Amino acid sequence: MTASQTIARIGLGGALVFAGIGHLTFARDDFRAQVPRWVPLSEDATVLASGVVEIVLGAAIASGIAHKRVGRFAAAFFVAVFPGNLSQWRNHRDAFGLDSDLKRLLRLPMQVPLIAVALWSTGALDD
Repeated sequence: MTASQTIARIGLGGALVFAGIGHLTFARDDFRAQVPRWVPLSEDATVLASGVVEIVLGAAIASGIAHKRVGRFAAAFFVAVFPGNLSQWRNHRDAFGLDSDLKRLLRLPMQVPLIAVALWSTGALDD
């Protein structure tokens, strides 16, 4: 693993922990705006559960434990939460300063770099 991969992995892990804490505290209302209506749990339960997953996932990524497996799981997680971003755009829900359809639409492709960093920084594609 290169120094740049390690730095990116620790940065991604820290960002996930921070986002997870936001799910549980200061950004809880904003995260509710991303929960698709078809999710069978309440918006609040979904936000809390995904926040816990993000904290655990972020800590695991930053620690380097089972890095390839965790990197693949993180990439799958970013794919799994994409419908929330799509739902926010399709349902015209303001959150995180995304107060127009254009801003919400422009945010959608940002999931791709997150997936790429999760895979690259953990060496998940090296086999």
